[in-house]
Amino acid sequence: PFLDKVEYLACLWVSGPIRKMPPSASAVDFFQLFVPDNVLKNMVVQTNMYARKFQERFGSDGAWVEVTLAEMKAFLGYVISTSVSHCESVLSIWSGGFYSNRSLALVMSQARFEKILKYFHVVAFRSSQTTHGLYKVQPFLDSLQSSFDAAFRPSQTQVRLVCVLEASYLRQRKKSYGPCYPWLSDLCAFPFKIYVHLKEGGGPDGLDALKNKPQLHSMVARSLCRNAAGKNYIIFTGPSITSLTLFEEFEKQGIYCCGLLSSRKSDCTGLPPSMLTNPATPLARGQHQIRTKGNMSLICWYNKGHFRFLTNAYSPVQQGVIIKRRSGEIPCPLAVEAFAAHLSYICRYDDKYSKYFISHKPNKTWQQVFWFAVSIAVNNAYILYKMSDAYHVKRYSRAQFGERLVRELLGLEDASPAH
Repeated sequence: PFLDKVEYLACLWVSGPIRKMPPSASAVDFFQLFVPDNVLKNMVVQTNMYARKFQERFGSDGAWVEVTLAEMKAFLGYVISTSVSHCESVLSIWSGGFYSNRSLALVMSQARFEKILKYFHVVAFRSSQTTHGLYKVQPFLDSLQSSFDAAFRPSQTQVRLVCVLEASYLRQRKKSYGPCYPWLSDLCAFPFKIYVHLKEGGGPDGLDALKNKPQLHSMVARSLCRNAAGKNYIIFTGPSITSLTLFEEFEKQGIYCCGLLSSRKSDCTGLPPSMLTNPATPLARGQHQIRTKGNMSLICWYNKGHFRFLTNAYSPVQQGVIIKRRSGEIPCPLAVEAFAAHLSYICRYDDKYSKYFISHKPNKTWQQVFWFAVSIAVNNAYILYKMSDAYHVKRYSRAQFGERLVRELLGLEDASPAH
């Protein structure tokens, strides 16, 4: 059988939350699965260190008092509140206008919040071994990644689609971070946003070495999949990543792939040219052509246009179907059906959760990355909450969960959803 080992392991794959939360677990309990007190205490230490050094260099700040753990939680709560209110200015809480919130404003003064915001740091100073531009937030990202891994086991199938900013835009800034949408697993697991740092000039991570975009995308894909080796994951990729060379490299690591192929965007090295051009006689809707090489299959499928797929995760002889509202069932290879099904998870996540990202817009890049990561942590906390017994005690919507989390971080609510 074609890849019978992968198909057998898929039947035994168990995914979902690793830790069982009690029915009395609160919103902040789920959030602190990812951002525990020890991480917050480090932010307190680093913020106070930065404030001291800043004042040694630029003069004493008589209004500054060292921040505490309770204040750091409240500080996070205030910024997270913008994900619910959708107001870009946190200071609107104290404004007396449409977005003002008197109960939240009484916990901390605006002046105190602004002082903490001024000195807030995750890493106060660069170490001698640090070479990349995200050193100020990297420990938090590493901690978050470990927490995600410890809290949830993703399904065997994952989506990794990458889009990188154009090089012409990247050259406009000396430090440019191109957003990439990486993996979203089955059963609504954890999506991440990855930032790629490209430096001006030479070097292995410089623009001069990475002008070839497929090379850049392959580098990002290898980085995203570095912890997936030997786990028999099936990775779905977009055209910018899909390539025979990369898929063969991943297969040697026990990672299997299914990707959309484009003669314009993909690295087509090693693929038969006859399969990359449209046939002289158009195929009928639902018909397909297949060329195979070992476990690798190159599929050309027609549905009001030619779509090409490269895969080593699905048998070329297995048939699937895509259901359209108006057209009914359209026959296709199983790889095409699987790709279409898993691609929808990205749209589903955007529809459900993207509107709950933190609206606060800091100027510094590391802070933008930090608050986006916190947004992901809150969304993932809600996903775990919905899969737990606590959801059956009190069924909060995503907006209600966010409001509850903010009030618990500010110490305004009892931390039990049963009350």
